[in-house]
Amino acid sequence: MIYTALLRGINVGGNNKVDMKTLKSAFERAGMDKVKTYINSGNIVFANDGLAHADLAAMLEKAIEDEFGLRIRVLIRSLDEMEAIAAVLPEKWSNDAEMKSDVLFLWDEVDESSVPEQLPLTPGVGTLLFAPRAVLYSVSRADAGRSGMTKLVGSKLYAHMTARNVNTTRQILKLMRELL
Repeated sequence: MIYTALLRGINVGGNNKVDMKTLKSAFERAGMDKVKTYINSGNIVFANDGLAHADLAAMLEKAIEDEFGLRIRVLIRSLDEMEAIAAVLPEKWSNDAEMKSDVLFLWDEVDESSVPEQLPLTPGVGTLLFAPRAVLYSVSRADAGRSGMTKLVGSKLYAHMTARNVNTTRQILKLMRELL
């Protein structure tokens, strides 16, 4: 099967520094095939037919801890799961000078349709969508400061998600499809 591993909180503000070439090697030593990394923020695509989906995150977290001495949470999504998220993601959404659009990938413990109501968003500012295993949010750059999303950082819910902008999300999906 084809998967992506999304690492939470690496290479942010000089903290939890992880070299992507070394990370790729660690994944390969852990038994992952066709490993590719994308940008420096912890996005890895790979193939693995030997392990159950549920076992991959724990195994890769241990590989990262062994290699880098860091306890980093790893969120795993299969190609089918990423395709389901992409099916909800509006084509016109972008992350550019005009628009800020993100995918908030949810860990299993908070993956429920009530998550959008728990977000500290300003009503009427931006567009919020729910997809299985993710929340999608888009706001104009002009309104981003008053959207309420900055209140999410540091919240209990924030600890159970990892965010990628839509451009990165689409590129990860493209890389996953290329592994077929």
